[in-house]
Amino acid sequence: MNKKTIIGPSLPNIPWEDRPADCKDVIWRYSKNPIIPRNLLPFSNSIFNSAVVPFEGKYAGVFRCDDKRREMRIHAGFSEDGINWSINPEPIVFIGDKEEVGEFEYAYDPRVCFIEDRYYVTWCNGYHGPTIGLAYTFDFKEFHQLDNITLPYNRNGVMFPRKINGKYAMLSRPSDTGHTSFGDIFYSESPDMVYWGKHKHVMGTRGWWQSTKIGAGPVPIETTEGWLLFYHGVLTSCNGYVYHFGAALLDLEQPWKVLYRTEPYLMSPQMLYECVGDVPNVVFPCAALADSDTGRIAVYYGAADTVTGVAFAQVDELIEFIKNNSKL
Repeated sequence: MNKKTIIGPSLPNIPWEDRPADCKDVIWRYSKNPIIPRNLLPFSNSIFNSAVVPFEGKYAGVFRCDDKRREMRIHAGFSEDGINWSINPEPIVFIGDKEEVGEFEYAYDPRVCFIEDRYYVTWCNGYHGPTIGLAYTFDFKEFHQLDNITLPYNRNGVMFPRKINGKYAMLSRPSDTGHTSFGDIFYSESPDMVYWGKHKHVMGTRGWWQSTKIGAGPVPIETTEGWLLFYHGVLTSCNGYVYHFGAALLDLEQPWKVLYRTEPYLMSPQMLYECVGDVPNVVFPCAALADSDTGRIAVYYGAADTVTGVAFAQVDELIEFIKNNSKL
């Protein structure tokens, strides 16, 4: 279990709970979920689909907090242990030199990725329709907004944590103005974080739990077996959309090439807090922590578009599961 499968730094204080004795799944939920309740802030209607990263020996993150007007905004937060969080009551106010870029209607579903010397934040940005916003921070106190990465309409913009073939790299899911009833994952690259191109199709929908749409989840984890990508998949049931999540392994130097992809899901909405909320029957992964020494992984996910949960896995078990249950 300690084969240094994960390529990256050690994370000795990664949140962790051993697998319950009666659990046969490759990924298991934290017994004290949800870790962030919907009303952690006095005005919050819900806190979910948020991003968490190691920061100065502890943890920081960017959190989707919908208020009691149901306005969607993102807030910074900090934690000693990755479980108990203090979230700033005021939304992030971006610093930027382009007034028109800073004018947006909403912000939701952030991801955070450390690249080179700073933390980049991507989110679904309401700029004449949903597009992918981009900002960076060094301290989670000041956030500098850059130009939007894509034209409308797009969602689920997820950066890779290092340059690939000398270029910054990103996954995204082109969409439409509404609650998109379709969606495949695409790869794009940029020399400068401004101009994005060479778009390539990565993978699309398929039967059952991922038959309606799919989208990239947390920042991919670099492993000796490829980029480990958690992604959400949606099916349309007689009761509406149902969100699951699975995983894939992408080629390290050509990440638009899928090496393995789970046929069964890793997690489906089964617990009460995943099935009952503002949007029932949703598990939506947005962040993952990984420790290269122990191979432990902690996945943060939104539950029922209302609260935040965390689940755990061992990287070697997970990769074996993906390979043994793959269909391309």
